[in-house]
Amino acid sequence: MGFRIPGIRRAPISTTQAASKGSEVPRGYLAVYIGDKMKRFIIPISYLNQPLFQELLSQAEEEFGYDHPIGGLRIPCLEDEFLKLTSLWKEL
Repeated sequence: MGFRIPGIRRAPISTTQAASKGSEVPRGYLAVYIGDKMKRFIIPISYLNQPLFQELLSQAEEEFGYDHPIGGLRIPCLEDEFLKLTSLWKEL
């Protein structure tokens, strides 16, 4: 058990099929994969406007390019750091 940050949904990935289902991501949200273990998070698309998230997208582009075959964006960030950043965005 843990704490939940409003606005973020954490969805564990058990199979490739589960990761590729488009219906799992509600309208207005985006699937991102964070960290070495590629934990899946469903985040509001409003986060795309955040300058720090745009920086993460630039880092993802440099590291992974534009090919994301798992069906969501892979972000090169530690899970704890990502949760801290997104908690700050909720306060704004």
